[in-house]
Parts: sequence; structure tokens; C-alpha cells
Amino acid sequence: MTAAPALAAAPFHTSDNDYADRPGDIGGHRGRALAQLGDVARRAQDYAGNAKSAATIRAYASDWRDFLSWCGARGLAVLPAADSTVALYLTDLADHGAKAATLARRLVAISQAHKAVDLPSPTTSSAVRRVHAGIRRTHGTAQQGKAPTLVADLKKMVGLLPDSMVGQRDRALLLLGFAGAFRRSELVSLDVADLEFTRAGLIVNLRRGKTDQEGAGRRIGIPYGANRATCAMRSVQDWLAAAAIATGPVFRGVDRFGRVQGGRLCGKSVALVVKRWAEEADLDPTRYAGHSLRAGLATSAAAADVSERNIARQTGHISMVILRRYIRESDLFKGNPAAAVGL
Repeated sequence: MTAAPALAAAPFHTSDNDYADRPGDIGGHRGRALAQLGDVARRAQDYAGNAKSAATIRAYASDWRDFLSWCGARGLAVLPAADSTVALYLTDLADHGAKAATLARRLVAISQAHKAVDLPSPTTSSAVRRVHAGIRRTHGTAQQGKAPTLVADLKKMVGLLPDSMVGQRDRALLLLGFAGAFRRSELVSLDVADLEFTRAGLIVNLRRGKTDQEGAGRRIGIPYGANRATCAMRSVQDWLAAAAIATGPVFRGVDRFGRVQGGRLCGKSVALVVKRWAEEADLDPTRYAGHSLRAGLATSAAAADVSERNIARQTGHISMVILRRYIRESDLFKGNPAAAVGL
């Protein structure tokens, strides 16, 4: 079976031949120059490896392993893969219930694997495109997203939190995640140094996000809440004070004895917190996850007639098409003609 290529970048190499025909390279000078060039090559490899986020590389690798396994079981070549092989792979996935988003992601992984070793991608062929289009037309492209945590849901969840270290942490996490419309990865990446407490409210300096892979960063304002019990800024302050956290990660694990741990929470932990308190609030936990907080702010703000521009400024959405999915959801009952006809 063909081994998986390095999906991030091809390696950079140096050798003595790089200097073979250059006059004046003698003894130690030549050796030091080669060593310096080797260091530069290693740094270039590191930079190339950072061209994509770790999460993206892990996703590509997982999808590529699935393609490897499928081809290996059928004795089909992988690198390069024939376009007919990719078309058959898509068909088999679709017949076994794979979602449209999964098929699209697998195609990207196959394409990236070929590009990583300078091979033409079979995913661009007309045969693959026709099969992919036919699958999308036959099975549809609708995605089953997680339910948004609306304001009423959030208040109910927060009202059930215990007066404990876990309760204080989860209150801060839920309220800040909602008010800042953070992705779960963004939420757990926050350090105390990223927070500025001001008279107007909390300013969060987000160093990097899903749509900001180059780390330009952005500043998000978290205003004071009308009620102290649901004020994100005060909840964060209370959590940091109770946990005696002055530096390092904001959100950390808490053991069963209520002792705060040193390491930061992972993104999966955010989803588990949301699911736990959704269930306590008599909501279906299978419909809620970390993204529910972000979707909840966008949906609730749209229902309150906040402009698309201001919602996007808070959420960091670049694509207004994606943002409008939440806005459409909030408009389902606003001005609904069935409500105006006297039923």
C-alpha cells in the first residue's frame, strides 16, 4: 500500500553538491556555510508545515487514511489515483450514507495529498465532477447543524449551575462563549493576558481564529450584562478570582475535589459542558454542542434586529452566506403570514 505523503509540504534538502562549483569555499568556511544553509532549510520546512492549522492537517490525514484503506482493500493504486477510482470511492461513500460535507472534505484531502508530491489531482477531472454533482443532486446537500442556544435557553442553563468551582467555570465559559460568539477552539485558546477589563466592558484579544490562520488577530468587545447573573464579564472575573488564576489559560479542568488544574481545556470539553447543562435544562443534548453558543448569539441578535454588519463584526464571519443561515432561522416566525390571518 502506498504510504501517506506529508500533506503540509514537500521537504527541503541541502547537500555538498549545492556548493560543489562555487569558488572560494574552503575548509571551515564551507562547512559553516553548509550548516547555516541546513538550519535555514529546517526552518523553511517548519514554516511550510505551518501553512495549514494542526486541526486541518489532522482532518486531511484522517480522510486520506480512509481513502488509503478503501483502495488497499480493492487493490487500487493510490498515488497517483485514477479519476475512476475516486469516482467509485465517492459512489461507495454515498451509498453508505456519507453526508455531502464528508464527500467534499474527502475530495480536498485526496487533492492535497497529490499536490504534496507534485502530482496532478484526479479530483478535477470531469468524470469525478459529474459523479459528485449527481450524488449531491440525488441525496441533497443540507447539513444537520446543531441547535442554537438562544437567550432563554442560556438563562435556564446558567440558572441551574451549582455554587462550586465547576459551576463558576461553566458559568464563565457559557456566558463568554455566547456573548463573544466564540468557536470552541477560540474559547479554550484564551489566556489571561488576552483579556482587558475596562469601564465599558471586557475586551478579548483573539490572537488567531479559524478564518485568521495567519494570526492577524482581532479585538472583541463584551459589554456589561443587564443582569449580574448573566453578565459574561463579571462571570469571568469571578471565575479567575475564585480559581486564583493570574496568568496562563483562562479555562482549565477542575477535579472532583474542586481543585483547579494547570492545563487548559480542550475544544471537546466545551461541547461536553454545553451538552451537560442543556440536558439539565430539559433540552435534547444530542442537538447541542460547542457551536450552539456561537450560533445562539448570531440567531438571537438577528431576532433582535441587530444589523448583519454588527453581527459579523462580533462573530468574525467573512462569508455573509454562512451568517445568513442564522438570520434566516431567526426570521421564520417574524412577520409570518400564518400568524396574521387569525388562526
